[in-house]
Amino acid sequence: MNIHRKSIVTSLLASTFAFTLSAGIACAQTPTDTANGAPSAPSQSDQATPNSQQTMRHHRGDMSTMTDSQFASAAATGGMAEIKLGQLAEDKGTNDAVKAFGKRMFEDHTKAGDDLKAAAVKSNINIPTDVTARDQATYDRLAKLSGSAFDQAYATQMVRDHARTIAAFKHESESGTDANIKSFAAETLPTLQQHLKQARQMAQAVGAPIGPGTGRRNGNPNAAPDSTPGTPSPSAPPQN
Repeated sequence: MNIHRKSIVTSLLASTFAFTLSAGIACAQTPTDTANGAPSAPSQSDQATPNSQQTMRHHRGDMSTMTDSQFASAAATGGMAEIKLGQLAEDKGTNDAVKAFGKRMFEDHTKAGDDLKAAAVKSNINIPTDVTARDQATYDRLAKLSGSAFDQAYATQMVRDHARTIAAFKHESESGTDANIKSFAAETLPTLQQHLKQARQMAQAVGAPIGPGTGRRNGNPNAAPDSTPGTPSPSAPPQN
């Protein structure tokens, strides 16, 4: 009888220990808020970096809250995208205006990238070293086109990008708090405006459709850019 009782007690203790151990493992795997026992939010190290989701939200329109480092990241990735697209335009473009614009984008943005890197180093700001997935998708889309279809799509893309970029660079040049990045934006802005003017002329030459947010009003390719914010792409520094 005693032997049977001891066996029952031993089984109960083993079950209790197993339950306690499994509960402890579950708690260790699921962080909780000690205040209410609810799952805690991801730590700062687990959240997206400024060069990923958070920065992309700013790129898509909320420039008023874009930090200097986020602007620098946007300018860096945009510049690299313009270099790749410029090379593509030189290779696939059939209109001389497209090839010429692509060549200028490659040259200007290569130098602009070097200038931005120098400014970022001075301010101890880390910037991306590759294009975003969104920019790569744009490249892949254009790379599949050829002939006049490519010329028109590239021209439309360049007008749209530069009209939006001007708004971003203008905001940084006026409201930036980092002296080096703010100076880079201010010095780059005049060349951005040159790029946009040339992009509009290119679009007109190839008969490219230009929609809302690209700076064209009432069919006038030389109209001033609108203030529609969007994904910033960098530009080259002013030319002498």
